[in-house]
Amino acid sequence: MDSIDAELKPQPSSNPGAPSGRDQGRKRVVAVLSLLGATLFWAGNYVVGAGAVQSIEPLSLVFLRWTIALVPLLVIAQMVERPHWRSVLGAWPWLLALSVCGLLGYNLLLYFALEHTDAFNASLINAFNPALITLAAAVFLRERLTPLSVAGVLIALAGVLIVISGGDAGRLLATGFGTGEMLMVGAVVVWTAYTVIGRLAPKIPPITATAVQAAVAVVLLAPVRFATGGLALPSTGNALASLLFIAVFPSVLSYLLWNRALTVLPAGGAGVFLNLITVFTAVLTILAGHVHTAAQLLGGAIVIGGVVVTNAPNFRRQRKARRVQG
Repeated sequence: MDSIDAELKPQPSSNPGAPSGRDQGRKRVVAVLSLLGATLFWAGNYVVGAGAVQSIEPLSLVFLRWTIALVPLLVIAQMVERPHWRSVLGAWPWLLALSVCGLLGYNLLLYFALEHTDAFNASLINAFNPALITLAAAVFLRERLTPLSVAGVLIALAGVLIVISGGDAGRLLATGFGTGEMLMVGAVVVWTAYTVIGRLAPKIPPITATAVQAAVAVVLLAPVRFATGGLALPSTGNALASLLFIAVFPSVLSYLLWNRALTVLPAGGAGVFLNLITVFTAVLTILAGHVHTAAQLLGGAIVIGGVVVTNAPNFRRQRKARRVQG
């Protein structure tokens, strides 16, 4: 990950047809706003999802989510990315693995977790993900792991334990982990696997990849859903509104906004914005009337601090690269 370069001054160019500094600055502003929108909608998935699982059980919620999102994702992929579908389908083993880990595994574990813990707690545990991904990349992808990165992972892990234990380590030793917290830890592990597989997989346009993974998720989940009691449709107006929000905003619009921003900003710089999911979730839950504990706030701050420390080497490399290019 990397920090967003806030320097928007016009840069001289020897190419008279090159975009002006003002145009570049405007594009960066739009990119940053796109990232803010994407992370806000992903945060909304926690808050709205916590309410949705009270009336739509998780299997049905995941199935309906990707069924509704599938058509717009396919249409947008064709209009924006114009993929070579034969090549895309040739990578089906990778897309199958990605769909099982990400669109199915992560979301099922998340929604099952939200039946037992609150949205803010879930987002705090999820904030540990970038640190765990750094560790997994070192183990499975042979990426360099510095002592500073190790320290950051340990700091972030300490923050997660504070959140899970409610600030009482003795209680954690006496009663163990809560069901919701354990499910959320499982979701983080599954998403880490998704990320590692994604780095090894053939390069496929991102919206196209998401659309195909959504199709795989629907095909795999349909027989399971109907074999275990049929499809549970939303029974109230609020449940239907929650489902439509989840299917449209975090499932479609977040991906569009995120990938739009990546055409302007480096992936590392965009990655920093993922930490805002926890911040936005905290704000949304406060607006909904939820009171956060001191352990949640302290643990969350430690987790995010650990993630920043973990990625400090990446920050330095990106700054050096910008100086060389400049």
